[in-house]
Amino acid sequence: MADKIHGFLPATAEMPTDRQRLIIRYLFGVLIDLVVLNLFDEFSDSVTVSSFSVSLLAAILLQALLKGTIAIEHQVAVFFQARQGAFMKFMRFFGAWVVLFLSKFVILEAITFVFGDRVRFEGMLHGVVPLIIAVMAMLIAEEVIVRFVRWVR
Repeated sequence: MADKIHGFLPATAEMPTDRQRLIIRYLFGVLIDLVVLNLFDEFSDSVTVSSFSVSLLAAILLQALLKGTIAIEHQVAVFFQARQGAFMKFMRFFGAWVVLFLSKFVILEAITFVFGDRVRFEGMLHGVVPLIIAVMAMLIAEEVIVRFVRWVR
């Protein structure tokens, strides 16, 4: 029993590899998106998801599209940050805002294309505003979980 902690965990645990950490990060991201999407489905008239399995697939798609959006936004920021001047500094923030704003339309169209009427965001601007609110809730929830995990150390 000396080689186990609390009789369950091994006393000498190996640190996870970068690939394992990446898988865990995306898995938690999908699970958080799944919970947020289903909460919006349950408590909001603006979001409708036909079933749990569809919401799981939608959460996977949302996670992939959100990570892609953030990667593109960082590339735009790096492009303008490499140049000097006040206008380039302005363009860095404006370019990032444009990417983040326009990505919501792309995400909404991708969800509509893949899921049709099984996942619907309805309301202002043909569902873009409820989508933005849901995505912001997902990002905030992910950040809260990340901060909590870092705090626990």
